[in-house]
Amino acid sequence: MAATTAKETTGGSNYRRYRDGDSTVHAWSEEIFKAGWSHKCPTYVLRTPPCSGSCPSGHDIRGWLDIVRGVEKPPAGVNWQEYAFRRMTEANPFPAIMGRVCPAPCEQGCNRNVVEEHVGINSVEHFIGNWAIENKLGFPRPETETGKSVAVIGGGPAGLSAAYHLRRMGHAVTIFEEKPLLGGYMRYGIPGYRTPRDVLDAEIQRILDMGVAVQANCRIGRDVTVADLEARFDVLFWGVGTHSGRGLPVPGWKDTSNCVSGVAFLKAFNEGRLQAVTGRIIVVGGGDTSIDVASVARRLGHIKEASAQDRIEHVILGQIAHDVATTASREGCAVTLTSLFPVEKMFAAQREIDDARREGVEIKGGIMPLEVVRGPDGRATGLKMCQCTMDGMTPIPAAGTEFVIEADLIVAAIGQSGDLGDLPEMDNGKGFINADRTMRVPGKEKHFVGGDVVRPHLLTTAIGHGRVAAASIDAFLGAGEVAKRPKVDVHHFNLLTKLREGDLAPEAYDGKAARGTDRAKFAVHNFENRAAQEIIPHDALFLGHFTHVDRHHRSEVHIGADEVIGNFQERLLALSEKDVVDEAKRCMSCGLCFECDNCLVFCPQGAVSRTPKAERTTGRYVQTDYAKCIGCHICHDVCPTGYIQMGLGE
Repeated sequence: MAATTAKETTGGSNYRRYRDGDSTVHAWSEEIFKAGWSHKCPTYVLRTPPCSGSCPSGHDIRGWLDIVRGVEKPPAGVNWQEYAFRRMTEANPFPAIMGRVCPAPCEQGCNRNVVEEHVGINSVEHFIGNWAIENKLGFPRPETETGKSVAVIGGGPAGLSAAYHLRRMGHAVTIFEEKPLLGGYMRYGIPGYRTPRDVLDAEIQRILDMGVAVQANCRIGRDVTVADLEARFDVLFWGVGTHSGRGLPVPGWKDTSNCVSGVAFLKAFNEGRLQAVTGRIIVVGGGDTSIDVASVARRLGHIKEASAQDRIEHVILGQIAHDVATTASREGCAVTLTSLFPVEKMFAAQREIDDARREGVEIKGGIMPLEVVRGPDGRATGLKMCQCTMDGMTPIPAAGTEFVIEADLIVAAIGQSGDLGDLPEMDNGKGFINADRTMRVPGKEKHFVGGDVVRPHLLTTAIGHGRVAAASIDAFLGAGEVAKRPKVDVHHFNLLTKLREGDLAPEAYDGKAARGTDRAKFAVHNFENRAAQEIIPHDALFLGHFTHVDRHHRSEVHIGADEVIGNFQERLLALSEKDVVDEAKRCMSCGLCFECDNCLVFCPQGAVSRTPKAERTTGRYVQTDYAKCIGCHICHDVCPTGYIQMGLGE
């Protein structure tokens, strides 16, 4: 018999602790058990799943998937849909919107990818968000008021998120918004066929109904000074977004009238001023914003200019608005989208790329702009480009590959910055506002910030900034100090909260010394919460438990190039209730027991049993008789979720 340890890689579905013939354990950490006794017994260790660890808004994704699949039961009188909604919105108040448009970094991090394909987290969120709107679920007003007040400058995703969380804490909140309506980039950037306005309005109204005040059409720095706000409010939160688009850094761009930013283009469309486009359009980008510009242009269609004053740039820049009647005879327009990266490496979501191509957008990857070609009247007639390769984020031009794409409008969707012309005291010199990890503005005690004005990124990132900032503001208003943020800064399953929900909370500690906690009533025995410090990887799971189950994909409305003009219907359709539940069942509940009974069935000593039903809840499904346990590790090896770890115990 071989006498050496040969523990195999734990990452595959064929994992075995030992190879045939192994007879001796040499790892010192496992030598602690001998013969029929051991000081090493099962400990239930809660850790954060990588889906939550990858979610910028901080969702407890495993938690609400366990609710949907029926593992975690709601309290009496609450159905699972509402219970899942309440768990979702502990972190993010926009499930219906985010279920539609979030590019889902959580799905990229999902451990199920090692088995076959990630869980369709977005599709479950989409369904629950829709259900909540259809059933008119709202958010409760706070039970007590703190007497503290916060000014939220900017009614976009960061500002609304901060307002929501601050109001839950009992603080008075007033949102100051430059535009007539709230929503920020969700309303004025993303087209309505991706973020339906009735859905957006419903999710915003829920927040306002908590008692959040709004002062619209008000620009801070112009209509109200920062000093005024500092005098009126205890704290200021800045969520002003980035509404100034970057131009192309090439000769001929500056001061060329028909060269505009993607931000300006989408703003003109979403405000209803831009009803059609004229001529050939080039969109330079490669991210989601560039796809939105190109797709909107295809939907708007092409009309001939009636006069020079009706040129599209005048509409985009807000000087005039299209007359809808003049756009009735519009035809398909030619739209070319260019990217520095090859198409397969573009930053835009693959689904959006596929849809844009299907709708008639020509996408050219691996090319870079060199110069705007202008005609005698000073307007752009084309864009000179060449092939390129990428050195990190720097394009390297390929000599001798220059060519020109003709254009009547060139749109740059390559980034944006804040419009801080009226707020020099907040500008870091680059069009952004600085923030530390607690989302506080360095050197400004009463000022906190979040969203794209810190760092342009995803909607879910801005929402997460609002959540973190609200927690920091609450600490500042209460204790005068801002606490350090946890390493894994997301919402976590809370076993104590779940125990209290079922009237199973531990008794108060009596102050007496105790050796061990197996019979104590003041502690949760053999449980350790590492969720704020650790994310559980796939190689800590027993993947052999999980069989191949195909993902349940949402249906999509695919629009052909000949049908795209004027078609603004929603493209992504929600799953049925049955499919949502079945999809949630694909979740592997990484880091938390999902009651599979493996440890009970495979324990050779009969040491593992179910916790009595009257004492049972999520995370406390089984218990171990330490008088019978010999520390053999089998329960640990067959635990699919990695919830069982072997630790010292009595």
